[in-house]
Amino acid sequence: MQLYTKTGDKGLTKLVGGQSVAKDSERVCAYGTLDELNSWVGYTISQMDKQDPIADELLQLQHYLFDCGSDLSTPHGVYPYKVDQSLVDWIEKRIDVYAEIPPALESFILQGGHPIASMIHVARTIARRAERHIVGTMWTTEINNQVLVFVNRLSDYFFALARVLNYQHGVKDIPYERSGKVFHNNITKTDVERWAKERDAR
Repeated sequence: MQLYTKTGDKGLTKLVGGQSVAKDSERVCAYGTLDELNSWVGYTISQMDKQDPIADELLQLQHYLFDCGSDLSTPHGVYPYKVDQSLVDWIEKRIDVYAEIPPALESFILQGGHPIASMIHVARTIARRAERHIVGTMWTTEINNQVLVFVNRLSDYFFALARVLNYQHGVKDIPYERSGKVFHNNITKTDVERWAKERDAR
């Protein structure tokens, strides 16, 4: 099997269905960044204990990330999309489970801690970059909006998972030293979403 096609020699690549687009288009940057994220998740799994159930969960996530990339590389109407509400439900359930495990936050925290948790924090930032490219794509091209919703949830998933991993390994979160007390007992979902946006805008 010949791996090179020479199509990219002129800065073009083909979408599913045969349409040619520039390699630096937002669509290609979007699914390319998801490919980068998937590779990073795969590397993270390789550094984990194979008996860790979270490793199996991350492997499942890799399949979902591949589905997202597939949908983004498929122009609307060419083939049925793969990502649907069931994937969004899956990731929201995982976020809800992980959010209840470590102690409640009162301030912003620094990324880091246990090596695996630190890798997951890196995954969160790659997910945010992918989301920005997906948003850039949707302004000019019709896409599967469920992909955007799923990837938006991804950064919250990775943040929650990183905290759980640190907690499980006895590593305390490090508060950002110039952060006031931003979380409180009667926190609402709207508060969490607003603070997450402020955090990722830094």
